Amino acid sequence: MPSLRATTRSMCTNSRDSQRVRLVRDSRCARAIVATVAFVCVATRAAAQPALPPISDADRAAAFPPDLGGHSHRMFEDPFNHSLRIDELESQQTDGDDVLAWKAHAWLGRSFDKLAIRTEGEQRGDATDHAELQLLWSHTIARWWDLVAGARFDVQPTPTRTWAAVGVAGIAPYRFDIEATAFVADGGDSAARVEATYELLITQRWILEPRLELEWYGQDEAALGLASGLARSEGGLRLRYEVSREVAPYVGVVQERRIGGSADLVRASGGDSTDTRLVAGLRLRF
Repeated sequence: MPSLRATTRSMCTNSRDSQRVRLVRDSRCARAIVATVAFVCVATRAAAQPALPPISDADRAAAFPPDLGGHSHRMFEDPFNHSLRIDELESQQTDGDDVLAWKAHAWLGRSFDKLAIRTEGEQRGDATDHAELQLLWSHTIARWWDLVAGARFDVQPTPTRTWAAVGVAGIAPYRFDIEATAFVADGGDSAARVEATYELLITQRWILEPRLELEWYGQDEAALGLASGLARSEGGLRLRYEVSREVAPYVGVVQERRIGGSADLVRASGGDSTDTRLVAGLRLRF
């Protein structure tokens, strides 16, 4: 004879099994009801919508005009824009002299093709030591990179010179802003310049900008006091405060160095191959 405890355990097990079966059956019924209601709603909404008319040849012609030349993904809006950025408008203190230096970039055009204008120079007292102007066609060749080609005009020192220019400009990995340009003048004279800048955000308004510039010449430049080869480097560190995106005063330090044969020329004339300057100026954007 089974014991009372075994009988009670069997009855409890049967009761739990019965509850599970009822729960499964109720869950299946609920899912079936929800699916039926959803199907009825979708069918009712679909029946209420009017049938779309077939697409005619006139509709296709309106969607893809013949003047697109088969390119359905052409950009319809590419407005004509312009920009002016004065990166450096500063006073430099060197050997008791005040030097006014400037460097500016401007462009006007559309997304892929622009006219780029660059100018830079230095004025010591009433005399202009160095001034140049570059007029370049800029064409986008890759994401963040442009091919530039045009002319460079050296206004000072005299006599003036004209160079053909070709190069690239863009943003390298780690957000280094790069400009690399090669120049060829009348008579086969050649030169090259590479500039690299980086913006280090201390805060949203305080920005530290290191900058490095290297110049190479294929021949001696007596008017500039430069020898052939890697002739000159200029490194700068400027700290600016952006009052707005358009206006930012700054202070910094700049060191210019003559390299190789150029340093020998400066020392032979009694000068110093290294020139360190304190600078203060204004950065503007329009």
